[in-house]
Amino acid sequence: MKMPVYILSIVLFLLSYLLPFTMSAQTKDASNPLLQKWSAPYEIPPFEKIKPEHYVPAYQYAMAEHNKEIKAIIENKKPATFENTIVAYDNSGKLLSKISAVFGSASGIASNPQIIAIAKELSPLTSKHFNDISLNETLFKRVKQVYDNRNNLKLNPAQMRLLTETYKRFERNGANLPNDKKEEIKKINSRIAELQLAFGQNLLAETADYTLLLSKDETAGLDQNLLAAAAARAKKIGKEGYAFGLDNPSIMPFLENSENRKYREEILNAYLNRCNRNNDKDNKSVIKELIELRLKKAQIMGFDNFAQYQLQDKMAKTPEAVYELLDQIWKPALKAAKKEAADMEEIIKDNNIPVTLEAYDWRYFFEKSRKKNFDLSEAQLRPYFKLENVREGIFYVCNQLYGITFTQLNNVPLPNPEATAWLCKDVDGKDLGVLFMDMFARPGEKRGGAWCGGFRSQAYENGKKVIPLVTIVGNFTRGIGNEPALLSSDETRTYFHEFGHALANLFKDVPYDGLSGFPRDFVELPSQIMEHWAFAPEVLKIYAKHYKTGEIIPKDLIDKLDKAGKYGQGFVTTEYLAASYLDMDYHTLKSIPSNFSVLIFEDNTLTDRGLIRQIPPRYRSAYFQHTFTGGYTAGYYSYIWAGVLDCDAFQAFVEKGNIFDKVTATKFRKEILEKANMEDAMDLYIKFRGKKPGIEALLKNRGLN
Repeated sequence: MKMPVYILSIVLFLLSYLLPFTMSAQTKDASNPLLQKWSAPYEIPPFEKIKPEHYVPAYQYAMAEHNKEIKAIIENKKPATFENTIVAYDNSGKLLSKISAVFGSASGIASNPQIIAIAKELSPLTSKHFNDISLNETLFKRVKQVYDNRNNLKLNPAQMRLLTETYKRFERNGANLPNDKKEEIKKINSRIAELQLAFGQNLLAETADYTLLLSKDETAGLDQNLLAAAAARAKKIGKEGYAFGLDNPSIMPFLENSENRKYREEILNAYLNRCNRNNDKDNKSVIKELIELRLKKAQIMGFDNFAQYQLQDKMAKTPEAVYELLDQIWKPALKAAKKEAADMEEIIKDNNIPVTLEAYDWRYFFEKSRKKNFDLSEAQLRPYFKLENVREGIFYVCNQLYGITFTQLNNVPLPNPEATAWLCKDVDGKDLGVLFMDMFARPGEKRGGAWCGGFRSQAYENGKKVIPLVTIVGNFTRGIGNEPALLSSDETRTYFHEFGHALANLFKDVPYDGLSGFPRDFVELPSQIMEHWAFAPEVLKIYAKHYKTGEIIPKDLIDKLDKAGKYGQGFVTTEYLAASYLDMDYHTLKSIPSNFSVLIFEDNTLTDRGLIRQIPPRYRSAYFQHTFTGGYTAGYYSYIWAGVLDCDAFQAFVEKGNIFDKVTATKFRKEILEKANMEDAMDLYIKFRGKKPGIEALLKNRGLN
């Protein structure tokens, strides 16, 4: 969601798959494609030439070069200055970042036993390397000298921001601690890196391990597209029949449509119990050790709990502020969810179905309830959401708002054969960046979910702007045979969401790498505001064309979609908030007993707040990747925090009477998207909106007011 070294969470922690700071001199292997000058257009990495065996030698050389750069700063005989210390540090490690971005991508989209082994080998080594830099006493001394003299340096705002942020990062990493505590922090960081890696790899394996294999007479209710995909999946594993897995494009439409309650129960239970089966991929012990180590680290740093430490530099600032927001939304969301459950129970009763509504029934009966109340179903919508048409709709929105264009690039290296590459040009015709899109699920190879990352962040070199290389990754439903990929409404929304992250990376215009990262609870504003255009009637009329006839989506279907748009938000918001509470509760613990039980803690967190049994949290602990692989630790609340921002920000367009108002779009670009971490996030928002955001627009948008 951010770019190197600030791209989304997976790349942030995969940046740690490097080697130690203290390293013998390395010889450059001129035959290693990772170390060669990248000669493809726009200096795109030579993906097709890179083999697993190239990574470790490339890291070793890049680390040696990074060490030389840090050593030059430390051994500089001249007094520490902004240029010879702060800028030099900001410019260090670029080769390392470039290589790690490629490896981070491979780990996320093309994992295999070799890649997994490399990650395990490098994880503890890299932690030592970065610890040795961030806790280097001499380096910090020079940084502190510049910082202490900051008011006499006549720095411009960007320079002052970089200096302040650099000093704060060293301080947050423990640079002011006594030496014995620094050594303890190093050991903790190293072990945390190992555990976070293990958590993610266990989840990838568990998700790929399960298959539900059915015969034809066990597939009642499933449409031909889903059956074709399931048949192809079965054939791929050498089986006859129809195979379903735990990746979203397979399990979610199965839960929505399968008439076989027994198998809905089986597959959902498998999904909810990933890494909770008391086998070698079980994550419960990983979680216990992780929260213990995070708490210990926070307390060494002078905080009561890890959430306090983690939130210090975020918009929320404190755990209390996070809980205050979650609590404001929880009651109306839970009330709406109970109303949705009552609607489904009424359908069950009216049809004399002898069952009690359970979690594995929810999506199935929700589809029936939506059909009953709004005469709308996913089956009606999918034909109008052909992937290529949705993509063109996104391009249209971007052009209408910002004047930018996208042209497909052919004959350039691609991170995966299924990916496509696009050149983005600004309204004045100048190149803004290259965007890769890799949108289809590859179970066992690609991690779950959707994300935006990249291979190079926007930068300035010798006064010249270097354009970014951005990537969007999804796990969408693929077409079978000659049929195109038809997206669900959720996948369509997700496509718009991730494109919002891409725009933030394409538009970013900062003078220093150290200012390129959005705060975690601000980073979702650019993505979530894009969702508001996904189903706007003005936009649907442009891209929502029937994949067979080319017919524009009928007005009555648009009206139904609009009326039904808020229906289901009780479930969606409640399951999300439940996971957010779980994340915060783990990381606000001030002590952890030796007999701590992950399952009991999880149950208490959810039942104490009145969560109904039919709604599990969006992520149960054992597969809660956002918080236990490091990207959104004590930060999963960020989506709803940014939800307050994006709903309020979209009102700026609504108030103009034109959702494509170019003046408002330009202001959003200049004050938000281009600035990243150039200023305090709330200050940037107020410059755009003229006021602080309120919660009212979010509640209205979700039908919770």
